[in-house]
Amino acid sequence: RLSGQQQEINNLIQRKIAVDEENARLKNEFSNLNQKFKDKSEELKDTEECAQKKEEQNRLVIKNLEEENKGLNACYADLLNDLEKLRKQEVQWKTEKSGSDARIKNLESDLKDAREQMKELSSKCSNLLSQLAVKQEELSQKESDITGTKKQLQELQNLYSQNIAHTAQQAELIQQLQTLNTD
Repeated sequence: RLSGQQQEINNLIQRKIAVDEENARLKNEFSNLNQKFKDKSEELKDTEECAQKKEEQNRLVIKNLEEENKGLNACYADLLNDLEKLRKQEVQWKTEKSGSDARIKNLESDLKDAREQMKELSSKCSNLLSQLAVKQEELSQKESDITGTKKQLQELQNLYSQNIAHTAQQAELIQQLQTLNTD
């Protein structure tokens, strides 16, 4: 009977050693996961800061573009008003006929300049709209990156919770083994 008990004690000691080794391995793994978690948290923080800065820059760019667009719209309206006035003057000058040729040439020249300015302003408007679209695309990409990082963080937190539960189970097993060993 003593030999059987000795064998059982040896088995328990061997199991305890195996559990201790597993516990050490899990502690090491937990430490590695914790470091990875810290690294990912830092990376997420950096990404969020970068996204915030980018968003602020985009807001400034959009605000500037909106301001410029307001100016362009006002200028465009002024040009349309000028154009309308020039057309009215042209009709009036045709009826008056005195000095009409010189005046018409001047008006045509002014009209050509106004159309050229309208083309330039239209081109600027198109360029600004293109830039705005690019900035919005960049902002959308950053938001997508943040979402991905948040998912990774959630996965790490889930692993961390599982690891803690596993460690608690091991502690309970060790306690039971110690109790058995004492008995």
